[in-house]
Amino acid sequence: MVILDIRLDNLYAFKNFHMNLTYPKKIVDSSIEAEYLAGRPNFRYKKVNIIMGANATGKTTFGQILLRIFNFIDKKDYKILTEVISDRSKDASFVLDLASENYVFYRVICTITAQKNRAYSDENIRLEIRQESILSKDSYRSCAERIEASSLSPAENFIEELKKMDNILDWFFEYPKDTQRILNLPNKDKKFLFVLENVLKALDPSVQKVEMSRDVEKAYVIRLRNKSIILQDGEQFDTNLLSSGTKAGVEVASVVSSLVQGKHTFYYCDEKFPYIHSDIEKAILSLMIESLQPDAQLFFTTHNTDILDMNLPKHAFTFLRKDVDDTECPITCVDASTLLKRNTDSLKNAVANDLFSTAPGVDLIYAIADVCVQR
Repeated sequence: MVILDIRLDNLYAFKNFHMNLTYPKKIVDSSIEAEYLAGRPNFRYKKVNIIMGANATGKTTFGQILLRIFNFIDKKDYKILTEVISDRSKDASFVLDLASENYVFYRVICTITAQKNRAYSDENIRLEIRQESILSKDSYRSCAERIEASSLSPAENFIEELKKMDNILDWFFEYPKDTQRILNLPNKDKKFLFVLENVLKALDPSVQKVEMSRDVEKAYVIRLRNKSIILQDGEQFDTNLLSSGTKAGVEVASVVSSLVQGKHTFYYCDEKFPYIHSDIEKAILSLMIESLQPDAQLFFTTHNTDILDMNLPKHAFTFLRKDVDDTECPITCVDASTLLKRNTDSLKNAVANDLFSTAPGVDLIYAIADVCVQR
């Protein structure tokens, strides 16, 4: 399962928001292998999506709304969406284009009609799912044109309509939360153990060994020089014996292990590296990209501009920007490849010169000194 295109309106802070995740031309000597559906070389999609932008531009929220849409499709519970509608007096909607591993193109069109003073119900959910077979010479555009020209009578209720997509979604999300994270650990997974030990040792030289617990299922033990820390599935991970970066490494190891083993096809890794050295973040991202299986997709959000120096195609980078004065479209995205056309164009220089208009405002910070600091 890969995402090809998404439109959001009146969900969280997204209004008239659009992000396309395909690219038109084959990239010669790309560092990302097989950025197309297996067996469909013309059906190109962005296999790696590095999302950057200032604080509060929607990087985490974008991942959260994707997760909510996936859960809505999977669990068939409309409240997953209605609780994040921004303005109840207006309709809310999303349009999502997906491609499945069995060469089916899906377009999910969902509109939630306004309910300013009443509770939402099943009757407020208007859903239509269109689908087309992806032929051997198809591109995203040719399939999308057939979808747009097709006509379909949706089922009488959204639950029956969603059954058309049963069992095609497969995802893994890791993103920061304001509350303490609850550990989600596999049971006696030797590859996870190997990844976890290597990641933690890279982050903290005082980590001597990581091993499986002999007495508790889904539990691992971190051995330090003089102490041990137990990680147990379903429990909070709260210890003063490890740095913030090392603790983040446990969750990073979960993503890497899943990628290496090909357990999922869609990954969203959101700002898991704020306390981790830039070189280690770049090394882990390179490993993630190298480990991506055919027909898989990675979303990776970061503030680290050193990532811009990596040998990746420009279309892998998307920049989010927010303009609170734009009431019609407050959050927009810019694909780096739309502005940087030449191979010699420097992505890092473009960001340093704020070509994408995503630099954070610092005037208010400097104003503190002007007002408060006595000279």
